[in-house]
Amino acid sequence: MTEAQLHSLIEELTKQPRESEWVEFKHNYHSTEEIGKIISALSNGACIHRQDYGYLVFGVEDDSHQIIGTTFKARTAKYKNEDKEHWLVQRLNPRIDFEIQEFDYNRKHISMFVIPATHNQPVEFMHTAYIRVATSTRKLNEFPEKARKIWKKGPVKIFEERIAKENLSTNNIIELLNTQSYFELFSIPYPSDRAGVLERFLSEGFITKDQTTYNITNLGAILFAKDLNDFSSLKRKSMRVIIYEGKNKLKTIREQIGVRGYAVGFEGLVNWVNDQLPANEVIGRALRKEVRMYPEIAIRELIANALIHQDFDEKGFPMIEIYADRIEISNPGLPFITPERFIDEYQSRNEQLADVLRRLGICEEKEVVLIKLLLLPKYISCQLQILSFNKDIPKPYYMPISN
Repeated sequence: MTEAQLHSLIEELTKQPRESEWVEFKHNYHSTEEIGKIISALSNGACIHRQDYGYLVFGVEDDSHQIIGTTFKARTAKYKNEDKEHWLVQRLNPRIDFEIQEFDYNRKHISMFVIPATHNQPVEFMHTAYIRVATSTRKLNEFPEKARKIWKKGPVKIFEERIAKENLSTNNIIELLNTQSYFELFSIPYPSDRAGVLERFLSEGFITKDQTTYNITNLGAILFAKDLNDFSSLKRKSMRVIIYEGKNKLKTIREQIGVRGYAVGFEGLVNWVNDQLPANEVIGRALRKEVRMYPEIAIRELIANALIHQDFDEKGFPMIEIYADRIEISNPGLPFITPERFIDEYQSRNEQLADVLRRLGICEEKEVVLIKLLLLPKYISCQLQILSFNKDIPKPYYMPISN
């Protein structure tokens, strides 16, 4: 959010006649555990009251709602030698993607937690769900009728259809999205006017139109953003690539964070990652040539699947970690199916995203990907390791790449 939007939001929140089940004001910090309980309570309360977000605001007096400022800076605060934000996320279930906003209002510092409403499942902190009742934070199981309201909520709008940025002009759309890349990737002539571009993007679901303005959906932004940092809800979904010196995380050589949408930046990402990987020199009949230790098809397909099948509602980001002896590719969320069923069963978490990337030739059906990887030549000296967090599979599940 921009500073103007944050100022407008704090003014709107402080106009509330009293604190509610989805808004909580604090002067200063008391304890990290208290914050965790309140995050759980406000996310659950926002769901019950059909609010998109709950808000925990430091720097506002809870009785008068007067903006008095705070010394607490949540974004940089530590707890038990760990970033407070990370500590909290690890103890929430599900791990909702809350944001921390730090800003000054009339020279008074405000620290605000923007907490998305949960959907169809109460948010727990350290295995207990909470709810706000009057001015108190209580355990949700003490109020079964409130818990039922959360479980009974109907299907929510899927990730791809949610709005990433709204109230935009035609010029804003062209400025924020790389429309040229869409037509180049699909080998379609670029329309002669902007109306043709907008019509195409409307048909794909990349944008929506109100009466006089446009909105960019998450689908349009995550695929074709010129800079994901322009979209506050998506800027932390960029792919991270970290290169370590040895076989552990002790020393980082380089870290690269992507900024472009997945469709726009995919080829560049794959090429950059491949360039960082070790290679062997092979002597042929006449000439020497370099052969990558990791097959490019494996890198390409696994990166594509990490982007597509992530849980966008979970906190975190897709990540590639390159060590001296291995490469690890991970993403937020758990798979819908167990690793043993990856080849003969298919479920996609983000169907619309997957559909566009398949049509672009960036990815294939998951079972096709794994069959390709399993049929790679025997001489390739690497393994495909599928890590499962399923409690019934205590050890990593290995699939040797051989025929």
